Amino acid sequence: YRRRFRRRSFIHSPFITVVVSDAVRLFAVRTVVVSDAIRLFAVHHPSPFIRSFAHRGEFMTTKINYFYLDLLKITNYFCLELIRHTMLTKLTRYKKGILSFLIVLLFMPIGHALMVLNENIFEHQKFIGAFVIGLLGVFSLAFGMRKDANKATATMLGLVAGILVWTGWVEFSFVWMAEKLHVAPLIENGEVATKPEYLVMMSSLGLLLAMLVYFGLSHTKCQFFNWFQKLAGIKPRIGQSDQGTRPVAMTTFVETVMILWTFYIVLLLVYDQDIAGDKHPATYFVAFGSLFWSVYLFLNLVRISKLDYAIRYAIPTVIIFWNFVEVIGRWDLFKEIWVHPFEHWIENLMILVLLMGFSAYYVKETYGLGAKKQ
Repeated sequence: YRRRFRRRSFIHSPFITVVVSDAVRLFAVRTVVVSDAIRLFAVHHPSPFIRSFAHRGEFMTTKINYFYLDLLKITNYFCLELIRHTMLTKLTRYKKGILSFLIVLLFMPIGHALMVLNENIFEHQKFIGAFVIGLLGVFSLAFGMRKDANKATATMLGLVAGILVWTGWVEFSFVWMAEKLHVAPLIENGEVATKPEYLVMMSSLGLLLAMLVYFGLSHTKCQFFNWFQKLAGIKPRIGQSDQGTRPVAMTTFVETVMILWTFYIVLLLVYDQDIAGDKHPATYFVAFGSLFWSVYLFLNLVRISKLDYAIRYAIPTVIIFWNFVEVIGRWDLFKEIWVHPFEHWIENLMILVLLMGFSAYYVKETYGLGAKKQ
């Protein structure tokens, strides 16, 4: 606290202003006490001279009291204005992190709703629709790689590409295999607890682990993998490579797909009755552990000042937080409106409008910063 206090000037410290305000208030109260004491002394003293002198003293203390009351109003106003300015400054500083979190968060229900809409609208041609969705993701990725000079735009396009490719190609490939192999859904209490495609997705665990080994033991900018490499003592042995020149859109795309894949598998494993189950302590640990982990990541996220880096940091933050949302939805603590887009079309439309609004503001901020730099 002392180091922070030395860096701040007197005028920029709300703490100092509050202290001054309290000191003025205390002094004004004490002058009132003195004025009351003089008035009491003047009433009961028999000497006219002393009584006249006391009345003059009472008059002077009253004037001083009014002066300090005015000074108290000024210091209170100054204190409130300074606190308001400090809060606005902090909100402006944290704006980019909060904006990035909201954008990525709103993409989660939109991705779920897109999959349900494709299944219901193109019921017999849903795999063609899924192929088109994934192809749009590839076009978005290619366009983002061409816009690599603008990191914020490339990051956003990489995020969109990751969600579209995951929804269109990855998830519907498991839907196709589940239907081809006639996999039955997991039924609990007369309701579908786990769809067939997610039961098939669990078979990709080995491939996921192999990919995690590759990314975890190679040069990366992921903070979690870097922490693991330092903990294992292998960080010095992993040489620097040219991965720093990888397009930002591709980095965001791979990050989105890998993190979605990882935590889908984590949830499916703890849901499995042969491993844990819905109400198993492991499921509680995953749910609330993800909640606390995401809060920690969010506190780091709001301190980021670069929009592109904020979006890339918001991806794991939101997906880890979404684990908690998925688990409490599994516990029927709320209704997942995004898996019922026709029934709750107004709510889903509002989510889409909010996403478009925040994305438009993101684009405005991106090009606004670019214009300022030029």
